[in-house]
Amino acid sequence: MFEQLGNLVAFGLLGLSPERAGGAAVQFFVMDVAKIFVLLVAVIYLMGLLRALLSPERVREFVRARADWQARAFAVTLGALTPFCSCSSVPLFIGFVEAGIPLGVTYSFLIASPMINEVAVVILVGILGWKLAALYVAAGLLVAWFGGIVMQLLKPERWVEAYVWQIQMGKAELPAPDRSFAGRHRYAVAEVREIVNRIWKWVLLGIGVGALFHGFVPEQWVSEHLGGEAWYTVPAAVLTGIPLYSNATGVIPVAEAMLTKGVAVGTTLALMMSVAALSVPEMLILRKVVKWQALAAFAAVLAVAFTLVGWGFNAITQ
Repeated sequence: MFEQLGNLVAFGLLGLSPERAGGAAVQFFVMDVAKIFVLLVAVIYLMGLLRALLSPERVREFVRARADWQARAFAVTLGALTPFCSCSSVPLFIGFVEAGIPLGVTYSFLIASPMINEVAVVILVGILGWKLAALYVAAGLLVAWFGGIVMQLLKPERWVEAYVWQIQMGKAELPAPDRSFAGRHRYAVAEVREIVNRIWKWVLLGIGVGALFHGFVPEQWVSEHLGGEAWYTVPAAVLTGIPLYSNATGVIPVAEAMLTKGVAVGTTLALMMSVAALSVPEMLILRKVVKWQALAAFAAVLAVAFTLVGWGFNAITQ
């Protein structure tokens, strides 16, 4: 259905040729815009119905009362179920820090939240297939789990700004949430509006980049420079992703275009992870609660992890 819509607009209404780069790019753009936004709205709404039952205060108390591995598992799971970009995850990360939850656990959440979420997974399955979606999720979970552990070993508490330790959380009286279906429906609709309004431009930007890549970059050039044979393609993909800002949903069209041109799976996954979990805006927001040493350690741990993931997947998929 979405492919037919793309064909109708690009080749029917606009009269472009499917044999030309411009026609292929426009068809890709229209098809992916329709497909991604339909999935985006549907999944955010359904998950909003469920998330309306979750109280942030109960989450903090639950994590505080658990052993380290249980708290980490819960933080990673919570991160995977929140459809946030990296910058949107930071406020909850700050809340965890201020609530006294171990920083290693909070970093696991901060890694998992932008990289893995139900919206991105559903769109990944719909566009790239369940196998690549499963690879991406598995790699993201591993990076979030062990990345948090590595950060904990570095004792990042020494790099937290002093004012954070003076904040006490959880003392304010909050109104009881509306647990009725009507209340959850209103919450879910508000989630759709807020999240779509926050990320639509990044999704369109990602689709646009993917369309240009799909239509104008020759397959021979891609296979020669990004095919996975050279060791430097993966770290280059990670470094390329750092200055970009998007979320996992927005970078999927770019990944789709890369894979159709023959870019290696590991290289593509490394770029996706870097764009989703490492960004300059995220670092600037995090600087409000942690010092530059913590930011440098966090960026280095993730860059190394994404590179290892990329090399690993390139090795097993060649």
